[in-house]
Amino acid sequence: MSTELAREIDRLWDATPEEAAHGASAVEEAVRLLDEGEARVAEPVDGGWQVNEWAKKAILLLFRLRELEALEVGPFEYLDRIPLKRDYAERGVRVVPPAVARWGAFLSPGVVLMPSYVNIGAWVGPRTMVDTWATVGSCAQIGADVHLAGGVGIGGVLEPPQAAPVIVEDGAFVGSRAVIVEGVRVGAGAVIGPNVVLSASVPIIDVTGPEPVEYRGVVPPRKVVLPGVRQKEYPAGTFGLQCALIVGERSASTDLKTSLNDVLREFEIAV
Repeated sequence: MSTELAREIDRLWDATPEEAAHGASAVEEAVRLLDEGEARVAEPVDGGWQVNEWAKKAILLLFRLRELEALEVGPFEYLDRIPLKRDYAERGVRVVPPAVARWGAFLSPGVVLMPSYVNIGAWVGPRTMVDTWATVGSCAQIGADVHLAGGVGIGGVLEPPQAAPVIVEDGAFVGSRAVIVEGVRVGAGAVIGPNVVLSASVPIIDVTGPEPVEYRGVVPPRKVVLPGVRQKEYPAGTFGLQCALIVGERSASTDLKTSLNDVLREFEIAV
């Protein structure tokens, strides 16, 4: 991706609507790069993640510049500013009806989309499974060999442009109906149990040692996380607040083809 294009997107971001309209071709080119995987909203750098603000700005500019248009897919009709992805066979991606991915999202070879949704700006790594009714929000970064189980909700983050998106690193397993939002980062190989809710403010408490260790917004690599409750006192009494509990670490024996139940059995949790 050229630095000249990034600078042009930054210039258009601060331009008047009339001036921005003259730069529509630069905006379209920026989103095309996201669609083809030649650029990313966020990328791993030196053990961390770098957010490319220009990429988010390009997506937001695209919404401003494009008009609504009717889209027909078989018997279905949609009204949107962004077209759908195409050419899945050429991309080596399996898509089961009625799965939907928007133009501007990148799907790596070997990705499988069961009936699910992938929004603009998202990046999905090789061999990842997006299971039935799972959603991958705008700009979310999903690594290779990840399993997003049925009904998983991966939140989208477009504004502000500098905000980090949700990141699920390579080899992670996210259980059914889990929800991950507000730029939470799930480390490589981690296991998120069913119904876990992770946001920037939900405590993630490691209970495996003699004293609890608390994290916010990040799950360390290979940790096994389950839903929990932490008691808190209020004037009206003591009530349980939602939290997430780190109950162990995934062992080398629980490889990518091991089921969630097998992982949880290690900690005598699976039923």
